[in-house]
Amino acid sequence: MKTVIYIIAAALLFLGLIFIVGMQGQLGRLIVGVVLWGAAGALIYMMRMRPTQTQVTHVQKIDLTGDVSLEQMKCQSCGGALGKEYLTVKAGAIFVDCPYCGASYQIEEAPKW
Repeated sequence: MKTVIYIIAAALLFLGLIFIVGMQGQLGRLIVGVVLWGAAGALIYMMRMRPTQTQVTHVQKIDLTGDVSLEQMKCQSCGGALGKEYLTVKAGAIFVDCPYCGASYQIEEAPKW
């Protein structure tokens, strides 16, 4: 898209130059040439002032299988109560970081058999 706008601006500059060089004393051609140059300048200015980066927000949803109750989750090391704000995802696995004792361990699902 950016390249197309620059090509259009270059074409407008070229046409404006043709009108200005070939005006032969006619004021109308000078005005048309200046307007074409102004339009090309406006296109270039808008493309340069346009933000280049867009902010992307990634949302990762965790699907915990089985019966997991976050309100009743306790640290395996110290027994402190843990909530959902202490869950993190590292390398595709769900980890719990205990704020009380500093322990970090992976949540493992018990086999269903």
